[in-house]
Amino acid sequence: MQFQIPIQINSPERQINYNDKILLAGSCFTEHIGNALQGLKFSVMQNPNGILFDPYSVCRSLKSYIHNKKYNEHDLFRLDDVWHSWQYHSRFSDIDWSACLNNINNSLEKAHHFLKKADWIIITLGSAFCYRLTKLDGSADIPAMEEPGEPVANCHRAPAQWFRKDLIAISDIISVLDDCINRMLAFNQGLQFILTVSPVRHIRDGVIENNRSKARLIEAVHQIVNKYKQAFYFPAYELVIDVLRDYRFYDVDLVHPNYMATEYVLEKFTDSFIAKESRELMDEIKKIVIAGRHRPFQPGTHAHHSFLETHLEKTKALAKQYPFLDFTRELNYFSQASKNR
Repeated sequence: MQFQIPIQINSPERQINYNDKILLAGSCFTEHIGNALQGLKFSVMQNPNGILFDPYSVCRSLKSYIHNKKYNEHDLFRLDDVWHSWQYHSRFSDIDWSACLNNINNSLEKAHHFLKKADWIIITLGSAFCYRLTKLDGSADIPAMEEPGEPVANCHRAPAQWFRKDLIAISDIISVLDDCINRMLAFNQGLQFILTVSPVRHIRDGVIENNRSKARLIEAVHQIVNKYKQAFYFPAYELVIDVLRDYRFYDVDLVHPNYMATEYVLEKFTDSFIAKESRELMDEIKKIVIAGRHRPFQPGTHAHHSFLETHLEKTKALAKQYPFLDFTRELNYFSQASKNR
């Protein structure tokens, strides 16, 4: 008997390997994949603008890395004594405007240089809804966008009456993705793209509205994937919603996939997009990483000392064989813990 609906995931001819640089942009689900890849020593940069949800914000952020245009104080606004940018997540905000600018410009510059040498861009779209800044309260600290009604990437808990909420048309999503990929390829012709739709449901929009939003994203993404040979679709949304399809795979909020679900999705991503030789190396690295997090109850035992020595030698061997991988933390831990015995 079959208890799950199988999904055919098409693998690209060229797959991700440990020499590749991977830029990830988009929703919070982007960071599940990004954190996992980073933890396994892949060269990763994720969300240089912070978490973004709608296609306008994601594509505008990616295009900004090409130009590396510096922000200045006129691009910021102050709300409740904190300085923000409409294009950046609140983690870049600060009570000191110069610190806020430094956070933004440093991240932008790093993204610019990373993009020059990047091999893959993973884009995860979360919602087809956008929020357009349409009304201000007259404060000199609150600048308008470059164009009236321009979508913001983050509302920063500003008054709701300042914004108009729009559901983006499929044709507009296709247009903005198409323009973004064209510009990315003109800047770095070696790029390959993985597009996906986040399985995290935006319940505050309502169940029906969330489904309309996800449907538009899925249709637009498939049209883009069909157009570009460098673009591929990873069905994160379908794996959670259609294959797992049970609330036991969700966190207590019944919205975010839990650990089991995200591990399942990551396993499918690995099988489909990571090259075989890199998957084998991943297994070895995972053992080292897990061992490096191990904290014994009895650190003075001979067994633990042997454990440390064994993993120190394994780590040294991997570091020598793959000098482009950073094992500094693990080497320091195994070496220091062994000396402190």
